[in-house]
Amino acid sequence: MVTCSQSAKTFTFYVKIFTFTIIGAFLAAVAIEVIFIPNELIDGGVVGIAMICGKVFNQRLIPLFLVIFNLPFLYLAYKHISKTFLIHMMVAVVLFAGFLFLLHGSTPFEGNDPLEVIVIGGVTLGIGLGMIIRMGGCLDGTEILGIIASQKKGFTVGQTVFFINFFVFTAAGIIYGSWRPAFHSMMTYFVAMKIMDTVIVGLEETKSVNIISKKTKQISDAIVHELELGLTILYGRGGYSNEKQEVLYVVVERLQLAKLKEIVYREDPIAFVAIQSLHEASHGQCEPNTINKKINNN
Repeated sequence: MVTCSQSAKTFTFYVKIFTFTIIGAFLAAVAIEVIFIPNELIDGGVVGIAMICGKVFNQRLIPLFLVIFNLPFLYLAYKHISKTFLIHMMVAVVLFAGFLFLLHGSTPFEGNDPLEVIVIGGVTLGIGLGMIIRMGGCLDGTEILGIIASQKKGFTVGQTVFFINFFVFTAAGIIYGSWRPAFHSMMTYFVAMKIMDTVIVGLEETKSVNIISKKTKQISDAIVHELELGLTILYGRGGYSNEKQEVLYVVVERLQLAKLKEIVYREDPIAFVAIQSLHEASHGQCEPNTINKKINNN
């Protein structure tokens, strides 16, 4: 049974997510329409590709290009991440596209110094993206490709995204007829990524998570079947109670972290979750499905 207090908490939780997603999408749209486009800067990934197409065809079509180019990644998010993430991403993309449409033709920000434009544009975009990702969403489908490449080929999300953006910025240099916009765009991208990481409290691409709960069986089953992640069951003992305790150890990508916490607290609202940043995580040639089978057999 769901109590009134639990319902109120759930309603407040979703209002918070929606509110911060709106603010994040608005700030990202301001960065693109007010700062990036007037100063011939582009973003990376799908947004950057949409901006390049807008430069070639019509700037007013950028919101349309953004939605169209993200459609395949929405499908990949549904297949490889989670329905919750899919919904968050759809809301964020639609809001972002809507704000881009509404802000088209707004008074541009034209700084006297290129460095001023790079910093202000990067900070504004980074704050917007950080708020969206912190709420469990995403604007750029290339990070979904990064997660899939990480699972299938062993590349990190950052490596995959940087590889794609290299070609995006190269295309921008060719389309704009000058390498200066591409170089400035790359500098702005790095500023935005640093600010984004700061906004989401140091959230790196990969996290290690320790989960202490009395319901480790239910939680581990849900993680394996819903997120398709491998995990390790550690055996510990309470320092005060001296009772034996199972501890779940999971390595997760940042875009899956929100879903992981949702699963844990759904199964056990009083579970203890400790999250640490990982510089690198790798395994041998064993396929992910094989890992999951070994865990289930154990």
